[in-house]
Amino acid sequence: MSSSDNQAEAVPAKGWRFKCGIGLFIFALALWALIPFGAAMGVPGSRIAALTATVFIANKILLIACIAIMGKEGFQQLKAIVFGHAKRLAPAKKVGPVRHAIGLVMFIVPILTALLEPYVDKTLPGFRPNLWQLQALGDIMLIASFFVLGGDFWSKLRALFIRTV
Repeated sequence: MSSSDNQAEAVPAKGWRFKCGIGLFIFALALWALIPFGAAMGVPGSRIAALTATVFIANKILLIACIAIMGKEGFQQLKAIVFGHAKRLAPAKKVGPVRHAIGLVMFIVPILTALLEPYVDKTLPGFRPNLWQLQALGDIMLIASFFVLGGDFWSKLRALFIRTV
């Protein structure tokens, strides 16, 4: 058996089973949209909780059905496709000094403003605009700082929480 035969067996044909599995996978992910939709429609909290539990269980059942329909090879191919695109989003391992300084500012500013907000509101009422857009911008800036700072910073931050003795 040649290496080209092994490669042909490792890559399944994109037949109806693969397409049906992708449809189930997308449907399983789309079910999560029911929860914010129900909340926007004014559904009571107890029903939202029940809907969340139902979607959680249905999601797991649909993903198992997706694997069963696609087969192991088809699901491995789907994972390779999905995570292949996610690897491009991974932060760079090493960054330069300017990028590091910009990333630190992006990391520290949202944390400091969130820490100081209550004190500013107490001492200077009405001074700070209470806009959710600015708070969301701070959250986005904090998340973006991890990508700007690179993977080396993430490793250092993670190392703070690992005890070695």
